[in-house]
Amino acid sequence: MAKELIKGNTAVAEAALRAGLEAYFGYPITPQSELLEHLSARMPELGRPFVQAESELGAINMVYGAACTGKRVMTSSSSPGVSLMMEGLSYIAGTEVPMVLVDVVRGGPGLGNIAPAQGDYNQIVHGGGHGDYRMIVLAPASVQEAVDLTALAFDLADKYRAIACIMLDGSIGQMMEPAEIPPMQPLKTEIPDWAVRGTQGGEKRLLTSINLDPPAQEVMNHRLMTRWQEIEANEVRYKGYYLDDADYVVVGFGTAGRISLSAVRAAREKGIKIGLLRPITVAPFPNEILDELTQSVKAFLVVEMNSGQMLEDVRLVVRGRKPVEFFGRMGGVVPFPDEVLTEINRLVDGPLTTDGHPRNRWLARLAETIG
Repeated sequence: MAKELIKGNTAVAEAALRAGLEAYFGYPITPQSELLEHLSARMPELGRPFVQAESELGAINMVYGAACTGKRVMTSSSSPGVSLMMEGLSYIAGTEVPMVLVDVVRGGPGLGNIAPAQGDYNQIVHGGGHGDYRMIVLAPASVQEAVDLTALAFDLADKYRAIACIMLDGSIGQMMEPAEIPPMQPLKTEIPDWAVRGTQGGEKRLLTSINLDPPAQEVMNHRLMTRWQEIEANEVRYKGYYLDDADYVVVGFGTAGRISLSAVRAAREKGIKIGLLRPITVAPFPNEILDELTQSVKAFLVVEMNSGQMLEDVRLVVRGRKPVEFFGRMGGVVPFPDEVLTEINRLVDGPLTTDGHPRNRWLARLAETIG
């Protein structure tokens, strides 16, 4: 199949359609709006429901209702819009119905700006909404990967009756790259045995997230956590580059990981034995491979477009056994490969330490950069 030059947001929207998206509810917000705009034309063409809601609050609750029917449903937004959806996402998780969320991350906190960032990591990867639940979170680093992960997100959401989120920063959403869009898949015909089916015969089904009996609520929470253990065992995905002989390893996801790869290749040309671990599932996190690397490498460098949110997950795995350093840019500022290369050189030159928090050392250096 031939590739076509296509914008990331548009590619994700079309990939969702072809993966069997049956209903979409959303609200426009930059840098995500092209996704909604594409679906506003394509969904009616295919006879599928499309609703531009009055707000993100309305959109996520419409998704909630549609998800209870067992259909493939989706919404998309960007950072502050996703923040508004958090209560509804928690309700959906508590009701154990599948859905797909696309978060095209922008600069924050607050309204921030429309530049690309990765500051949503904590609110997406570590729950965001109240209660004990986890979302499956996929972090693409290219338009093609965003397309491929969109289809995967629907499959994982259905398999585990969970929320699957495609978390891409504004760079991936706005850039145009050649990508191969998969062929149209037929819509699902089977209705899950847990789904509501209307009033025409059959047993009454009530799907809800409210449970007034604490022991019964604990049983449900235990079920969610047990299911998450299954996801952790079976659905971890990552890409490794030059890890076989690496003395040092950079860890970065999405655009930060993509930029870091250029820096790693430049360092390799200088004779530095350094590799890159790029998580594709940031939830579940690739703990096992990171733990294995901790036993063989000298130090890690975490690169993010935030203040060091994934950094804490890396440090939890490393547990002080090896030095972990950090480099990030915030507020929608995208790092350059040369900046990452400078940090790699700093890592190699040392001295290396496990004392103190790497964020403190990074903040002192960043203060010099931004004046």
